[in-house]
Amino acid sequence: MKDMANPHAGLAPSEWIVKWSHLLAPGATVLDVACGQGRHMQWFEGRGHLVTGVDRSPEATQAASAFGHTLTADIESGPWPFAGGAFGAVVVTNYLWRPRMADIVAAVAPGGVLLYETFAAGNESVGKPSRPDFLLQPGELLAACRELRVVAYEDGFLDEPPRFVQRIAAVRAGEAGPGQPARHPLRGN
Repeated sequence: MKDMANPHAGLAPSEWIVKWSHLLAPGATVLDVACGQGRHMQWFEGRGHLVTGVDRSPEATQAASAFGHTLTADIESGPWPFAGGAFGAVVVTNYLWRPRMADIVAAVAPGGVLLYETFAAGNESVGKPSRPDFLLQPGELLAACRELRVVAYEDGFLDEPPRFVQRIAAVRAGEAGPGQPARHPLRGN
């Protein structure tokens, strides 16, 4: 039976997050924004990453603390708790608060990865969320990541469950070997 108070409880990690998690450097630190009960924290902790999760729900962060460090904070009404900090990866799923988008992108360290997936315009025709405040407009996620190198991007409709999404895997420039471009594999090992 699904926990209606927390629709993400017991869920497997997002296929998008799993697919692109090979882009993280071994042992990279990970920030999970709006972490819920920690499904992505668990995924990355299980792969040897030090994970930090932030959510406004004390119940969620208490559950997620089994997988790493958690912080209970309302990042929509309060300050960004990671100002000046940088992570080897920043993960965001099913969350959009436009005023924090620049902070989220800025939290990606040199050589780090942003993995972001959330609802897009059109979702109002199939369910919730349906308010424009919670739906990315065409190309909006690409524009927010303009200072990063986009490795993968999708904007479209998924059947199961039916939803419109935008999702991106993007990296911040880091150090590459002398005279060599950075290599970002399109497939994991």
